Amino acid sequence: MDKIGIVVAMEEEKNAVKELMEEIKLEESYELDFYIGKIQKIKCILVQSGVGKVNAARTTQILIDKYKVNKVINVGAAASINPMLNIGDILIGRYVVQHDFDITAFGHSKGYITGVGNNVRCDSDFLYKVEKKLEEEKKFSKKCDNQENKKDYNVKIGIVATGDVFCSEVDMRDEIRGTFNADAVDMECGAIGQVCYLDNIPFIVIRGISDTPDGNNAGTFDKNLELASKRCSEVLKDMFKNIF
Repeated sequence: MDKIGIVVAMEEEKNAVKELMEEIKLEESYELDFYIGKIQKIKCILVQSGVGKVNAARTTQILIDKYKVNKVINVGAAASINPMLNIGDILIGRYVVQHDFDITAFGHSKGYITGVGNNVRCDSDFLYKVEKKLEEEKKFSKKCDNQENKKDYNVKIGIVATGDVFCSEVDMRDEIRGTFNADAVDMECGAIGQVCYLDNIPFIVIRGISDTPDGNNAGTFDKNLELASKRCSEVLKDMFKNIF
């Protein structure tokens, strides 16, 4: 039986996921709050890690060691670096990279991590089911004249690049996009993915687009964080209902 760990970085993201949960029990451990409950009758443990790679990695390892989760989902906001991804859209990770990991002096490509490789791929079984579901929704949308229930945002599958920096500069955005062909940037999922890879735990990323690096996107992020979090929770609910 699945026991799914859900890692978020910020309060708004946590609150959006908590609204989906039932039978919640709070447990404090290592100065973190773990919300143990169910989503669509599936047991899950939700925790807010704090921002950044070390916080995210530490929290993920606690989830695996103490709570024995057999799947980890990272949910939260991200910045789009793909012009086809708009604010409010959802990006589901195909794989994650760490754009700030650099041992190129030793002949490796940017982002290469010893013992891990150039990237960490997300759970292939989950992605297969998501791709199939998205294709079915696309076909249904084309056939259906009544668009009343159509989502007002897009769900795409792509690459998330992680680094311990809030990406705000256009030059950095373009460099990450050019180097990794990434679709979005964040500050946690690459580290969560690395821990899961090393522990042989399936890993999933669901990121809502809150902003795009344009030199002034900190305010845009703050403005759209709640929207991105709610969109993530909508998609997460759908995944628990129809895929897990």
